[in-house]
Amino acid sequence: MPSSTPESASASPGRTLLERLLRRWTARFSLLVLAIGLVCAVMPDVVASLDPYDQDLLMRLLPPAWVEGGDPMHLLGTDHLGRDLLSRIVHGARVTLFVAVLAVLGAALVGIAAGLAAGHYGGRVDSVIMRLADVQLAFPVVLLVIVVAAVVGPSVLNLVAILALSGWPRFARIVRGSVLTVRELGYVEAGRAAGSSDTMLMLRHILPNVASPIIVYASFELARMILLEATMSFLGLGVQPPTPTWGGMINDGRGYLHLSLGASLLPGLAIALTILACNLLGDDLRDALDPRMELETR
Repeated sequence: MPSSTPESASASPGRTLLERLLRRWTARFSLLVLAIGLVCAVMPDVVASLDPYDQDLLMRLLPPAWVEGGDPMHLLGTDHLGRDLLSRIVHGARVTLFVAVLAVLGAALVGIAAGLAAGHYGGRVDSVIMRLADVQLAFPVVLLVIVVAAVVGPSVLNLVAILALSGWPRFARIVRGSVLTVRELGYVEAGRAAGSSDTMLMLRHILPNVASPIIVYASFELARMILLEATMSFLGLGVQPPTPTWGGMINDGRGYLHLSLGASLLPGLAIALTILACNLLGDDLRDALDPRMELETR
C-alpha cells in the first residue's frame, strides 16, 4: 500500500485559506493590525507599563516625546488630566475589542438561528422572522442604540446586549438567503431521506455549507460594532469613565484641540486603523472563500 506524501496529501481548509490570504498585501496588513490590537487587549500592561488612571496635572497636555516639550516617559503625550495617552489607548483596545467581539458573536448566534429557521421552514415562520427583522432595520441603528442605552443604563454588559440586538437582522437575512439556495440540493435531500431531524439537517448539512458568507460578513460587522461602541462611548452612553475607551478619549480631548491635537487624534487613528483592517480583511476573505478565485489562480 503506497504511503501518502506531503505533495499528495490535501491541505486543510484552514491552511489553504491562510495561504490565499497571505498572498495579498492588504490581508497581511489587516492581520498585522488586528494582531497588534489583540496583543494590546490581552496583555496591555506588557505593551504599556504606565498606569492609565494615574493623574499628574503638572504633566497635562504634553505633546508626543519626539516633539519639542515632550517627555520620553510619555511617548504619545498626556491628556488634560496628565494621564499617559499610550497607556490609555492600549488599555482602551481591551474594552473596544471585548465589546465589539462579544456583540458580533451575540448577533451572529441569534441571527444564524433565526436565518436557519426562516430559510429551512419557510411559510409563516419565515414571514414572522423576516417581518421582525424588517421592523428593526426600519429604525436608524444609531438612534435605536442610543434610545435603548438611555433606557437600560450604561454598562459593559448592557452595551454588548444592545449592540448584539442591533446586528442580528443582517445575519438573519444573509443566512436565510444562503439557506434558500442550498436547502434543495442533493446532500440535504439525502440527509432528509436518511431520517435526519430538522435540527440535524440545519446544523450538519446546511450550516457548514453557508458558513462562508457568515465569516465574511462577521468581519465587516466587527468594524461596524467598533464604530458603534466608539460612538456610544463618545456620547457617554457606553463604558463609563475613568475606564479608558477610544470613543471616550476623543470626547475628553475635543475640548483641548487648540492645546493638544493628539488627545483626540491618536485614539481616532486607532479606531480608523482597526476599522480599515476589518474591512480589508472582509474583502480578502470574500475573495479567498470564493471557489471561482481558486480556479482563476490555477
